[in-house]
Amino acid sequence: MNRTFLYDVHVALGGRMVDFAGWELPVQYPTGPLEEHKRVREAAGLFDIDHMGQVVVAGPDALSFLQKIQVNDISTMAINDARYSLMCYADGSVIDDIFLYRVAGASWWVIVNASNRKKDVEWMQTHAVGMNVSVTDISDDTYMLALQGPQAQAILQRLTDLDLATVKFHTCAQATVAGVATLLGATGYTGEYGYELFFPAAQAVALWNAILEAGKPEGILPCGLAARDSLRFEPCLPLYGHEIHARVDPISARLSWAVSFKKGDFSGREALLKIKLEGPAQRLVGFEMVERGVPRAEYPVAIAGQVVGVVTTGMKSPTTDRFVGLAYVPAASAAVGSQIDIVIRDTPKKATVVKTPFYVAAYRR
Repeated sequence: MNRTFLYDVHVALGGRMVDFAGWELPVQYPTGPLEEHKRVREAAGLFDIDHMGQVVVAGPDALSFLQKIQVNDISTMAINDARYSLMCYADGSVIDDIFLYRVAGASWWVIVNASNRKKDVEWMQTHAVGMNVSVTDISDDTYMLALQGPQAQAILQRLTDLDLATVKFHTCAQATVAGVATLLGATGYTGEYGYELFFPAAQAVALWNAILEAGKPEGILPCGLAARDSLRFEPCLPLYGHEIHARVDPISARLSWAVSFKKGDFSGREALLKIKLEGPAQRLVGFEMVERGVPRAEYPVAIAGQVVGVVTTGMKSPTTDRFVGLAYVPAASAAVGSQIDIVIRDTPKKATVVKTPFYVAAYRR
């Protein structure tokens, strides 16, 4: 397995290391995932997310190239804007979901998922042939941390001269953090306000320690994969391999807001337009258990005794104290209030389709 520069630091902190997409990463620390989750909701948590990939797309054709290989319209993005999108195959199925940062007029950073890094880079480089654009995988030289939570700005402000109040949600900025040149993205994967930091990999230990030290007054905690999953689940942020994958499309996954049909041609456009006009066969929905039971990923969803779908993510939501989940169901059964069964250890348990997200951070209410 691959190891990040912080592997020894995680072990020294008592992190329980597991395999995640070929990387040996901490799933939790001695404080436990529930406390880590709570700390991010109430104060701040720091995550090692260097398993994710970073790709630089640059050159005169960078914009036109990116417009064709992903579904969102990024022509309106100014320098230092950030935007969520997806890359799709010609049949509309999802290659990966990505974040784009426009760092200069003809230079963009594209952030991809760890499990898809090799596939994504090959996809992008193949489609760049014949265009005046370069696609460069900088993942090995660039480190990535995430500082998330309502106190993230106060903590990070102690380490930089940049006025972080000027870095609005879904923008980015160049900064010096604890003496390290850093690209700050005001994006995140927890539902809370916070930052993702990109900087030279050799500075990983120094910057990790500096942020934890700066956050002591707020009670900052290092956080593992378990808390990251529960935190992203409550605001219903998708995880590749669960809510999205190569067998589903953005329309069915309720990500149509990220798809721009008006911008012109892009990979998957015709297939996605067909699904939009005719309606998807299945829909991703949120549900809450009516009968006692903990829903988990891969549990079957049944209606009238027939299996019709599958749970993508489910758990007892730490913040809301509800047993909830996300699942694909037939479009006809996707309306709020629809009754479904979650099959738990061969026993159907009643559940109801409910409104999503399950949690909205205070700053977005």
